[in-house]
Amino acid sequence: MSERMSIAPGTFEHQAGFDAGETHGGIRLGKFEAMYEEIFAEVIEDGVITVEERERLDKAADSMGLDRERLRKLEAALQSAWEAHHNVRIVVQGGPAAISYEDDAGRASLIMPAPVAVPAAPAVAGESEQIAALRKEIAALRARIRSLEGELDDARNNVAVEVDLGSVAAVASEDDPTDLQRRIRQDPTDPEPMRLLFRWARANNKLDEQWCVASALSFLGKASAEERALFDQHRKRDLPRFTNAVSSDAWRRLVFHPDEELLVGDIFSVITSAVLLGRVSALRRDKLLPKLDPSRRQDPATSTISAVRAIAWSAAILGLKPPPIFVDPELSQSIEMIPGVPPNLRVGSRLLSGRTPLEVAFECGRTLASFREEHFVRWLFPGIPDLEDLFLAALSIANPALPIPPHAKARVAPIAAAIAPVLEPAHVDRLRGYFLRFVEEGGRTNLQRWAHGVDKTACRAGFALANDLETAGRILAAEEKGLGERMQDLVVFACSERYFNLRKQLGVALTS
Repeated sequence: MSERMSIAPGTFEHQAGFDAGETHGGIRLGKFEAMYEEIFAEVIEDGVITVEERERLDKAADSMGLDRERLRKLEAALQSAWEAHHNVRIVVQGGPAAISYEDDAGRASLIMPAPVAVPAAPAVAGESEQIAALRKEIAALRARIRSLEGELDDARNNVAVEVDLGSVAAVASEDDPTDLQRRIRQDPTDPEPMRLLFRWARANNKLDEQWCVASALSFLGKASAEERALFDQHRKRDLPRFTNAVSSDAWRRLVFHPDEELLVGDIFSVITSAVLLGRVSALRRDKLLPKLDPSRRQDPATSTISAVRAIAWSAAILGLKPPPIFVDPELSQSIEMIPGVPPNLRVGSRLLSGRTPLEVAFECGRTLASFREEHFVRWLFPGIPDLEDLFLAALSIANPALPIPPHAKARVAPIAAAIAPVLEPAHVDRLRGYFLRFVEEGGRTNLQRWAHGVDKTACRAGFALANDLETAGRILAAEEKGLGERMQDLVVFACSERYFNLRKQLGVALTS
């Protein structure tokens, strides 16, 4: 049976002596997790909180060790997210026993931008309802155009001009690895600086660096006979035997892509759990939250399914706690993240069979990288405009006096109102500290570049687990045309000092 069709039992097991270290970087949900799952999904379902439901909320607060004031703040945040998404305002009638709502257009949403609020077009005597509706739609479109024009002006005023003189610099020295690696970054398809780096590593008796560069040249199909022979000699078709996990410091120094600004991720990490809470509540209320079959949940400690063991194996190496795992052979995807508190993974048919262990490792690694608290909002809100609104909301919580253009503030203010009550005082203090640093560093960022950097970081994590460029290239070729941007980055990464040091920390570096 071919390697692709069979994974031997015990493949995804850590060798004796593997040091998992401490888990870090995952989403921190705190004690709101159980409370939310127990109560809010049912209470807010119909938009009415009855006397009995109020008693349930208060009883849960006592059982969870939450004070009543803290619980009211959580409710205020969830209510704000509800109002923002559904363009309604909840008002109390007759005390806290019942809640009804009335229209209030123009509020933002944690799910998608809300429709622009416009005054109703004046009706003309004798016109049909259809014409009146068209007039109203035209007025709405005109208002939206004005809003987009304002956003376009802001975008033009905030375009960062970047200058890179690396391409016109003097020819790199053949014995300077830093210059050679810079040239590789400039053109990952040029074999010349890789060959020079290979020779430098050989001259300095650095076997692992030689092999890594040879793997990049072999992947590109530009390796010499010597380079290919060394690559084939030390290449392993099975999984690496890691001795240590990726530490929190190593993630930031060695794995994160340079375009992924650390401070931006730090700011997002503070609000991740609050944003997740609002997103899940909105999806559940709109009947859009996928339902998971409890009978299909797997325990990695006892499961005999290779893909399930692979997720737990990968999480341990990446220093993360494995999320709840559900197996669904009817799912055509490889692996899918499902919003929840906590978020879940659903494993589909394409990961359950027909994949090599290295392919499974790559898929698990890049998926689990999205579970880091710095990255999770990138998955929750893949659209750059949504990330911009969330980022501004976080900054406005840190500094309520932050000057925001009126058309942007109309979107951002309701989001901040939904997030702020859920944050602990320590979270707000962290945001304030990050805000001050952000201002000190110039107060500008490019969230599109940051988002693409997060995507490349995820691929780097998958590559570190699979330890094979050809495996990564095979998977990414189905998603990118030719040698795409993410695959080119992996070629650069394979020849970088960061990757050399990461392999040393993981205990897989070759020794002479």
